[in-house]
Amino acid sequence: MAVFAKDIRNVALIGHSGEGKTTLAEALLYNAGALDRFGKVDDGNSTMDFDPEEIARKISISLSVANCTYKGTKINIIDVPGYFDFECEMLEALTVADSVIIVTSATGSMSVGTEKALEYCLEHKIPSVIFVNGVDKENANFSQTVEAIRSRFGKVSSIIVPELNGHKMVGYINAVSGEYVNFAGGGSAPAGLHDEYEQTRSAIVEIAAESDDELMMKFFDGEELTAEEITRGFATCLLNGSTVPVLAGSALQRQGINQLLDFIVGTLPSPEARPTVDVNGNVVAPDATAPVVLRVFKTIADPFVGRLSLFKVVRGTLKSGMSLKNLNSGATEKISQVYFMKGKKQENTDCACAGDLAALAKLSATGTGDVLCEGAEVELKPVELPRPVYSRAVYAAKKGDEDKVFGGLSKLKDEDIAFTVTKDPETGEMLLSGLGDTQLDVICKKLKSKFNCEAVLQDPRIPYRETIRKSVEAEGKHKKQSGGAGQYGHCKVRFEPGAADGIFEFVDAVVGGTVPRQFIPSVEKGLRQAIQKGVLTQLYPMVNLKATLFDGSSHPVDSKDIAFQMAAILAYKAGCEKASPVLLEPIYELKITVPADYLGDIMGDMNKRRGRIMGTEMVNGKQVVTAEVPLSEILKYATDLRSMTQGRGKYEMKYVRYEEVPAPSVPKIIEDAKKILEEE
Repeated sequence: MAVFAKDIRNVALIGHSGEGKTTLAEALLYNAGALDRFGKVDDGNSTMDFDPEEIARKISISLSVANCTYKGTKINIIDVPGYFDFECEMLEALTVADSVIIVTSATGSMSVGTEKALEYCLEHKIPSVIFVNGVDKENANFSQTVEAIRSRFGKVSSIIVPELNGHKMVGYINAVSGEYVNFAGGGSAPAGLHDEYEQTRSAIVEIAAESDDELMMKFFDGEELTAEEITRGFATCLLNGSTVPVLAGSALQRQGINQLLDFIVGTLPSPEARPTVDVNGNVVAPDATAPVVLRVFKTIADPFVGRLSLFKVVRGTLKSGMSLKNLNSGATEKISQVYFMKGKKQENTDCACAGDLAALAKLSATGTGDVLCEGAEVELKPVELPRPVYSRAVYAAKKGDEDKVFGGLSKLKDEDIAFTVTKDPETGEMLLSGLGDTQLDVICKKLKSKFNCEAVLQDPRIPYRETIRKSVEAEGKHKKQSGGAGQYGHCKVRFEPGAADGIFEFVDAVVGGTVPRQFIPSVEKGLRQAIQKGVLTQLYPMVNLKATLFDGSSHPVDSKDIAFQMAAILAYKAGCEKASPVLLEPIYELKITVPADYLGDIMGDMNKRRGRIMGTEMVNGKQVVTAEVPLSEILKYATDLRSMTQGRGKYEMKYVRYEEVPAPSVPKIIEDAKKILEEE
């Protein structure tokens, strides 16, 4: 049976890892009657965490979707990982969610995940609700938790008046509806909460009245606003981002869950209230009768069904048998069975209407982020994912398994678009890059469990280079006599820094035919071959080398192409060893964004890494430090920055140039190069 946009709520659960998002999703589904048992993360049987790696680690590593129906409204719940390595999962979820519930523990402070989540939602105008979880614990402190968040963001408004036993919450009064909730059941609101309730309700009524001129007039005239008017006004404020309401409960004990469901249905926006906007800024209304537009926001590799593409119906009504054009790949996809998801379970359905979340199997040319259209093309804004900043060299643990490893990585890319596999053109190594070590570790575990192959991760080689600092002249003579035809090649070459292209420049300055014309290309060929390996390490290439052939000699019978190639190589080695060869290292520019409190730590750390601070500026209340630093010093900076800033820092990096390696570091690099050559 079709459900229309006005009766749908697409809600993402986001926040710090370990705050109880998956348990809250389970509680919402169970209380709404969508589940017949209440699963637990610790027992490995929750609906949302079904991947073997999630069960083993007891954390979510990819988003999952489940639906329930409560009081005639369909609620699509998107459970999002809280671990920072899986930030892209949150960004994918927020392209289709119409609101979010930020789940935080009642610790008396604000977690980093809560801070980052709320910051993102306010910046992108995503309606947000905070659910303070675990308020039934003995050491819980609901009020301090709310105050910690409010002191940072200001717009936070608790809509409940807590009833406390010590610091532990045992119930509350909802200041919007006036309902009293006792976690133990029954009872009536204590008289001691009356003053706080009146104060909280007055603040809520004022917020609600500000949303509407008619309500504002009524408020100023001293008239009482009805519960329906307060809810409507509060919903408008929530939608435009002028307030962030706070609710509370215990997901594990399923306390306060029905009240949260009531809030989702009664106050959170439907897809009608938050329609999608295309790349040109035009509103794409969730009209069930219009041509179909889908946005794929997640791909899952199901062991039985195959690839499952999770999508939002932006517009129209999707039915089996339709043909849709993929705007990203240009392919036409034939729609077979449509599913609604409940964790890993698929529920068959006849159709999915505008605003709903559903899934399709076996779309051959469709990946995460793609848009599919019926008829006129509607281009939607792509999700902006953070660029990978943590790279490791990846090898097959078992010789001969290379195809299996890299084929498996290619298939895992369907599920996780946040990592990349690229070949370093300088070192030839394959680099697996992502947002952190946990993400890469999970990928390797999945390779083993899904494709029966094992990958080994190592620190990537730094793509050093060599160059020379002074001009020298050298000669190379290759002479070989072995019974039959001999070989003879002789050339004199001037080597100096300053190639026109920055890599290698060959100049023919031979006069008098001392080197026959037909062998001059042979000298150049030999030199181009020789510069692939420098003279200090025999591993890293020589760059910025200008080679001028100015003299030589030949033999009328024994001179050959190969002889002059060999002579050129001998001249290269003899000359460059005397030309003050030096090692060069890649320098990268880092733009590090951190709260102002961490500025001193970041600048001090950069100095330890041989970095140069190029400048600092304040952007959106945060310090952005621009620094230039050698690549060898920042291989694990993603992990180090997270540790220094408790996860609050982020950075981007880009290559800028090569610079000379400081003399004290050179012997170690040469020694390491010898070991690599021995292993190879």
